[in-house]
Amino acid sequence: MTTNFNELREWVADVAEHTQAARVHWCDGSEAEYESLIQQMLGSGDLLELNQETYPGCYLHRSSPTDVARVEHLTFVCTESEADAGPNNNWMAPAEAHQLMDSLFAGCMQGRTLYVIPYCMGPIASPYARCGVELTDSPYVAVNMKIMTRMGKAALERIEREKKFVRGLHSIGELDPERRYIMHFPSELSIMSFGSGYGGNALLGKKCHALRIASYQARQEGWLAEHMLIVGIENPRGETHYLACAFPSACGKTNLAMLIPPESHAGWKIWTLGDDIAWIHMDDNGQMHAINPEAGYFGVVPGTNAKTNRNAYEMINKNTIFTNVGVTADNEPWWEDKKTGTPAFDWQGRPYDPEVGPAAHPNSRFTVSAKQNPSYSELADAPDGVPISAIVFGGRRRELAPLVYQARDWAHGVLVAASVASETTAAATGKVGVVRRDPFAMQPFCGYNFADYWNHWMSFAERSDSLPEIFHVNWFRQDADGKFLWPGFGENLRVLRWIIERCEGRVGAQETAIGQLPHPSDIDVSGLDVDRDTMGELLTVRNAQWREELGAMGEYLQGYGDRVPAALRTEYQRIVEALEN
Repeated sequence: MTTNFNELREWVADVAEHTQAARVHWCDGSEAEYESLIQQMLGSGDLLELNQETYPGCYLHRSSPTDVARVEHLTFVCTESEADAGPNNNWMAPAEAHQLMDSLFAGCMQGRTLYVIPYCMGPIASPYARCGVELTDSPYVAVNMKIMTRMGKAALERIEREKKFVRGLHSIGELDPERRYIMHFPSELSIMSFGSGYGGNALLGKKCHALRIASYQARQEGWLAEHMLIVGIENPRGETHYLACAFPSACGKTNLAMLIPPESHAGWKIWTLGDDIAWIHMDDNGQMHAINPEAGYFGVVPGTNAKTNRNAYEMINKNTIFTNVGVTADNEPWWEDKKTGTPAFDWQGRPYDPEVGPAAHPNSRFTVSAKQNPSYSELADAPDGVPISAIVFGGRRRELAPLVYQARDWAHGVLVAASVASETTAAATGKVGVVRRDPFAMQPFCGYNFADYWNHWMSFAERSDSLPEIFHVNWFRQDADGKFLWPGFGENLRVLRWIIERCEGRVGAQETAIGQLPHPSDIDVSGLDVDRDTMGELLTVRNAQWREELGAMGEYLQGYGDRVPAALRTEYQRIVEALEN
């Protein structure tokens, strides 16, 4: 592949010389190229072929045991002023970061191929999409980027027209944890990642571009780049509302994106437009529209089965790259809670021994095209995106947060989102109930100072009177014995129906200090083992607990000093005073 864009050609040439790459390959995104790279990795052992009769087109990648997850402590935002990166980010001065990374990349690709990956985040023809180019020495990255983005010739043509793109430079290096860094340079629209082959650190179109760099770019250009799923909910009358929803990890994000309506809701349909990231723009009428910048899913596989997420379970039975799962004796992928099969080998290729550890790594992954999802919406390719009726935030709280509540207005909604927090589970940390604050579910992903980010969100109230309604949900409220009060999974559609009815102005709400809640009778619980007392508990607001929560939230906000927007402080004080009455 060639390009007439001098800036791009010169950058590729400079990187090839600096890294001493043995050869340069311009990726065209074709199926033939994909198959060629697969065969190349099968030959090198980077991929293992799985059972092609039961899992056609599926392969397994085993990463280094020291390279199995994002490395947040080694991920930096490099701005001239440390204050611009904010307390929510690790910071390094750009000059220092460039010097460090240049030394790491020097000669690192000797004997390797430098792959040039032009890609588009979002539909090629969308004015809301943005392009990037990743240079990497990893064929595993190249095939995953083929699945996860619109990669190849069409993206390169758009880059040549626009003369603007995000630059991403990546090398697996020696996979040495002591020589591993992920650097973001927001003002340069560039990323440098060294020493890791794991997806979140190496697929630079994903968290690095689509959130950290894009969130900065969005602030400059007046839009939003968010860690949100996008889901369409169609009622039996054929009317569809689109929701953008943000949840911290372990809060059911993927399950909600691919929710299957329960039998009690015949005629309802769920359409998945995205499971992880939403780019939200405002049209000329002040209506927010969202696109999913990704074209595939890079999902956590343990826990996925026909009951928890049937759509995900079905879509990964073909044309999927698995990373760090176990394998059965008949060469099928296996993971904990799959409910079928028996592991013979663990994720490191060792004979499976439950005394040693799980068969699949807890962060094992699948990479698959979004179009294989049975609930895939063709509107995921719509250039103008979809109109957003509601924005929903959520967290895992045992006692505090009610099942659902609505913000009174946009400013209150920003405070609700800035207050998002989840309690840890024993499976995650060995400790139960430790509160981790994750505003907007963006704590690891906002590419600049959170206080400035909150101010950017606040600014939309001045630009439109047609903004989406904002809600908070909590599927995880428990009784004194630790039993979940709400059944969750597909039954969450009952709560989403109330949210939609509120957006349409067809149902009322009860006023509380923290926001507007349903009356217990407003949510249909027919056929569920949820009685009136349980429903009352799910919708109870205990002011004493909330006063304690607001105190902790106030301490968190103080960490951002004078940059916290005055409107957010005012909203916070209003809630504090309401809780005192």
